[in-house]
Amino acid sequence: MKSFAVVAPLLSALASAKTYQVSESYVGEDFYNGFDFQAVADPTNGRVNYVDMWTAQGRNLTFTTSTMTHSSVADDMFLLRTDCWSYLDPNGAGRDSVRIQSKNTYTNHVSVFNVRHMPQGCGTWPAMWYADVNNWPGAGEIDVLEGVNDVVPDAATLHTTAGCTMPDNRAMLGTPTQSDCNHDVNGNAGCGVRLTSGNSYGPNFNANGGGWFVTERTDEAISIWFWERNDPNVPIGVKERHSDIISENWGTPQAYFPSTNCDFSSHFGPLRAFGESYFDIANIDIYV
Repeated sequence: MKSFAVVAPLLSALASAKTYQVSESYVGEDFYNGFDFQAVADPTNGRVNYVDMWTAQGRNLTFTTSTMTHSSVADDMFLLRTDCWSYLDPNGAGRDSVRIQSKNTYTNHVSVFNVRHMPQGCGTWPAMWYADVNNWPGAGEIDVLEGVNDVVPDAATLHTTAGCTMPDNRAMLGTPTQSDCNHDVNGNAGCGVRLTSGNSYGPNFNANGGGWFVTERTDEAISIWFWERNDPNVPIGVKERHSDIISENWGTPQAYFPSTNCDFSSHFGPLRAFGESYFDIANIDIYV
C-alpha cells in the first residue's frame, strides 16, 4: 500500500532564500474540501481496493476529531486508514483503503506536513509524494516520504524523464543512493536520498510521536527537511505554524536536489499531493 507528499533549500538556494506567506492550511475536516478521495485501481499494482469518501466515512476508514466524542483525542486529528478487521477471500479483491490527492497543484512553494502516525508493518508501503498521474513521468515526481515494510530510514526521491542527474557531493545531511533520476534506468529507483534519522519512518516514527516533513521547491533546488517530534531544533515558524516563514533559517536539509544538471522547467510541472493510509495528520500548511 502506497501513501503521500510536499516542502524546502541550501547553498545556491541560500542566495534565493525568501519569506514565504501561508496560502493554504488544512486541519481536521478541511481535508475533505481540499483533497479528493480516489476510488481507482492502484497505479502501483498493489492488492488494495480504494474507496470513495462516502464509503470511507461510512466504514470508518477516515474521520476527524469533530466527528468523534472522545475527549482524549487531539483537537486536530485527520485520520486515514485501511480495513484491518475484515477476513478476505485469498482470490478476491484487496482490503478497502483510501487514496487522496490534493485538488490544487503546486509548483514553487513550501509545504509543511505535520504527521503523527504513518502505516507500519509487513506489506505496507507508506508514501507522501507529488505527481501528476495524467502526465507521469513527464511532469516528474517528488517523493517526500517513502519506504517498504518497516525498513528505516525514510527515502526522499525524484523520478523524471531522461536528462536529469544529481551530483554525488551536495550540501545535505542524507546519503544519496542513485544519481540518475530517469525512471527508465535502475528499475525506476529514481535519484534517492536516505535520511539520517531512524525515527523518520515506520514504527520508530510512530512511537516517537511523528514529526514534520518540510519541502521547498524553487527554480534552483528541491530541498527536504525532517524534524522529529521532540527535536529542540524544530524551527519555531514550522512548529507554531506562523503565517510567514523564512527557509534560510532551517539549516542544512536532509535531502537536496539542485537543478545544476536537471532543468526543472522541463522535468517538473504543476504537481498534486497524494497520500494513503494509515496516517494521522495534524495539519498541512502550504506557503508561497
